[in-house]
Amino acid sequence: MENRTVKFIDLFAGLGGIRIGFENAFRNLGYQTECVMTSEIKPHAIATLKKNFNHDFFVGDIFEVKNDSIPDFDFLLGGFPCQPFSAGGKRQGFVDTRGTLFFEIERILKEKKPYGFILENVEGLVKHDLENKGDVIGRTLSTIIDKLENDLDYDVTWKVFDSLEFGLAQSRKRIFIVGSRKGKIDLEGNEPRYSKLNDILENGLKPIQSQFVDKILSKFDLKDLYGKSIKDKRGGDNNIHSWDIGIKGEVTDKQSLLLNKLFKERRKKHWALEIGIDWMDGMALTLQQINTFIDYPENELEEMLEDLTKKGYLKFEYPKKLVKEESENGIKSYRIYDMTKPKGYNIVTGKLSFEINKILDPNDIAPTLVATDVSRLAVPDGNGLRRLTIREGLRLFGYPEWYEIPTKEYDAFDLLGNTVAVPVVEFVASQLANNYLINEPVYFTSNKMPVCS
Repeated sequence: MENRTVKFIDLFAGLGGIRIGFENAFRNLGYQTECVMTSEIKPHAIATLKKNFNHDFFVGDIFEVKNDSIPDFDFLLGGFPCQPFSAGGKRQGFVDTRGTLFFEIERILKEKKPYGFILENVEGLVKHDLENKGDVIGRTLSTIIDKLENDLDYDVTWKVFDSLEFGLAQSRKRIFIVGSRKGKIDLEGNEPRYSKLNDILENGLKPIQSQFVDKILSKFDLKDLYGKSIKDKRGGDNNIHSWDIGIKGEVTDKQSLLLNKLFKERRKKHWALEIGIDWMDGMALTLQQINTFIDYPENELEEMLEDLTKKGYLKFEYPKKLVKEESENGIKSYRIYDMTKPKGYNIVTGKLSFEINKILDPNDIAPTLVATDVSRLAVPDGNGLRRLTIREGLRLFGYPEWYEIPTKEYDAFDLLGNTVAVPVVEFVASQLANNYLINEPVYFTSNKMPVCS
């Protein structure tokens, strides 16, 4: 039973987070591990994988890898991208996986017949393409499970995990699909443990020096910014608008009140009826309509609206009507300006319109890190604000301190925004490893030689 080696392949490897969690779990049970094939196509991910791991066999596009070139292995790992499945018609549901990346996993499992696998995907996979509103899972996940269980003869279990219950200061929900040849894997039993951002933050680093940050800090005390978002498309106590900062130009108290009232009113459905358009979340309102809920003299109100438009807080535009067109893929809907209606004033919105869109609270957790947003998150440090470091980003996913991403910050966070929470993988892999330990003496590996007797 000594020197037992478990062989695995790592598909859509990304930063190799699934590999790290898998290897930790099996090594804890006394196994040696060997990655016999890695597949990845992103240049920055490839550079990072080669920096942190040894690779006997590194391949690119999995579509181009033939079955007979893949070494024998015991486990398949894959954080596969979720693509729309080809359909045999909406009423019949999805009946085929050909043309998708999951099909590549399917054909490798069918040919190599390993003991088991760990697959990871976004939480949205669970209800992707629901047939009926009350269904627990959608047709996409149903198809995947059906292929794995009935076509490939695996015992399959799946569960959505949240990384915040695994000692990480980030809420990140992901589905894990696990299969083995010898019984379903029990994915219950994790003892939740929690942490906060302060546990992983570095201190004394260089703050952001910009007009935008100077404006924020001139208007707010640093602690009052904890947990605040800076977006003109959102309201609520935890949101700061551009006019609260004066980033496009200073506004008077009256103008600020006007903007806040307009922000809320333009979302009310009765205006759509009055304008004569289908309701949308944020409609342009005329001077006369605005004057019904803000009691300023009309001349003064018009002057304020014009000033706010020149500064860029408002835009003067036609309302938008809903257009529906039939196409090969069904009915397509979109909005266009309706130039038969009077022009009105609307808030200039944009989720990513500012260099910072959220200031994290060090006494709380981070939201789900997404590639497009990470570079616009800020954390307090001393008396200033700064961006998350790559090391802090790695800690939020549970990567070990020896791990390095040898790329520019932007590319590093692009990779982190698509990676996995390593402690979650380690828990899932440990459940699979325990199953394998029990069944190993009677299981024959894919080369038909017994692991041990």
